[in-house]
Amino acid sequence: MTSRGNPRAASRNGSDFKPKERVVPHYQMCTSLKSEIRKLNLVHLLLWLLVAAQVTVSHCGLVSHDTVCKPYQWEYPYLLSFIPLLCSSLSLPKSNISYLVISMISAGLFSVAPLIYGGMEMFPVAQQLYRNGKAYRFIFGFSAVTVMYLVMVIAVQVHAWQLYYMKKLLDSWFDTTQEKKKK
Repeated sequence: MTSRGNPRAASRNGSDFKPKERVVPHYQMCTSLKSEIRKLNLVHLLLWLLVAAQVTVSHCGLVSHDTVCKPYQWEYPYLLSFIPLLCSSLSLPKSNISYLVISMISAGLFSVAPLIYGGMEMFPVAQQLYRNGKAYRFIFGFSAVTVMYLVMVIAVQVHAWQLYYMKKLLDSWFDTTQEKKKK
C-alpha cells in the first residue's frame, strides 16, 4: 500500500531499464565462467586421481611392476597440482580474488611445468617405441609412455582452459570492483 506522503517512482514508462540491463550480463557471464571452471576442476580432479592412483599402487606394491610400472619423475610434482585445484574451488563460492590469483600462479608451477618436463622426460622413450616398436614399461598391458602421453594431452587442454576461464573471471571481477570504486 502506498500513502500520499511517499515518493513515487520517477518513471513508470520503462525508461529506467538501462542500468538493470548493464548489470545482468555481468552476473550471467560470471555464473557461466564459474560453471565452466567447476567442470574443468572436476576433470582435473579425475586426472589427478589417476596419477595419484598409479603412484600409490606402484609404491605400495599393491600389484606387480609388470602390471603397473614405476611412475615417471614428472608425476611426483604433478601431485602438487591439487593445490591450484583446491584454491580454485575455494575462490568460486564467494568470488575471492586472492584465492583465484594463487590458483592461477600455482597452476603454472604445479600443473603446467610438470607436464612440460614430463613431455621432455618421456620423449626419448616415445621415440624408441616409435622406431623399434618395443615398450619396456606397461600399465595394464598398454605402453606406459602412450598412456601417459594421452593423460598429458588431456591435462594440458584442461589446464589451458582452466587458466583461460580463470583469467576471464578475474578480469570480470576486477571490472566490477573498479565500477564500484568509481561510484
